[in-house]
Amino acid sequence: MTSLRAAVAAASRQLADAGLLVGTAGNVSAREGDLVAITATGVRLGACTEDDVTVVDLGGRVVTGSLAPTSEVALHLGVYADTPAGACVHTHAPFATAVACVLDVLPVLHYQQLTLGGEVRVAPYATFGTPELAAHVRAGLAGRSAVLMANHGSVTLGGSLDQAVENALLLEWLCQLHHRASALGTPRVLTEEQQADVVRVALERGYGATRKASE
Repeated sequence: MTSLRAAVAAASRQLADAGLLVGTAGNVSAREGDLVAITATGVRLGACTEDDVTVVDLGGRVVTGSLAPTSEVALHLGVYADTPAGACVHTHAPFATAVACVLDVLPVLHYQQLTLGGEVRVAPYATFGTPELAAHVRAGLAGRSAVLMANHGSVTLGGSLDQAVENALLLEWLCQLHHRASALGTPRVLTEEQQADVVRVALERGYGATRKASE
């Protein structure tokens, strides 16, 4: 698990450099089989190292590391119980958190949001680290790879750690887009028909994947 612990630490630093993690607020995890590498509680994520990442089993028992895992460990383990995700990222990113203080759902203004599953739900507020918050987040993630947490932040998933990080960055961009569009007027939301057409064309063209140039 050494390489996975190092990868989680690197992802934490990347998200902090991007402004999505500030100080000790937020947490990152990645799963490998029946073990989960997760940032420890109280760690300054912008300077996170391998030693700041604890390994727990799916029941939450510490397997490797000298530090207690994040207070949101139950949330992460619940996500892994519900989904085949390989990684989970929780941030207090500024635009995502601002949107989560106002909206009940982030509507689809841009087609890239469809890679997260469509509208992003805002899970009801609950105190951090509680079973109630974990339950709300798990419900909000049903059929999605992102959820906003009312007056708190966001959670994104991915099949890999890189994908979970990319989804967190995309969600923050989408929330910033909504903020800017709303400042200009009433945003135009993509209709269900328009969204379905995007999915069709993306599948036909292999959108988002590299391919060799045609000869």
